[in-house]
Amino acid sequence: MNRIIDHPILGSIDNQNTIPFQFDGKTYYSHEGETVAAALLANGVRRLRNHEESGKPRGFYCNIGHCMECRVTVNGQSNVRACLTLVEKNMRIESGRQLPNIVKRMVKEQ
Repeated sequence: MNRIIDHPILGSIDNQNTIPFQFDGKTYYSHEGETVAAALLANGVRRLRNHEESGKPRGFYCNIGHCMECRVTVNGQSNVRACLTLVEKNMRIESGRQLPNIVKRMVKEQ
């Protein structure tokens, strides 16, 4: 785990309950009250999605809700910011996928 267990200001999280959630079909555990981003980082997950056009991996950037780089799909709802969303028990999170480029496909077919 990559989680800070005892913070000088926020205190200790040793006594907090853990809850399961899934990311891309794999089960991980989060402390109650953690954001999706914090839980994924603590579990060693760095890639959240692929760029819609280029397919290049994307991860965390600002982690304060400004950049939209941490968009994931949560319980079927797409474009949810992981850094602003709290993990809920048995939440299903999926990484973003590269979208098919219809324009390129149409040009190739001509």
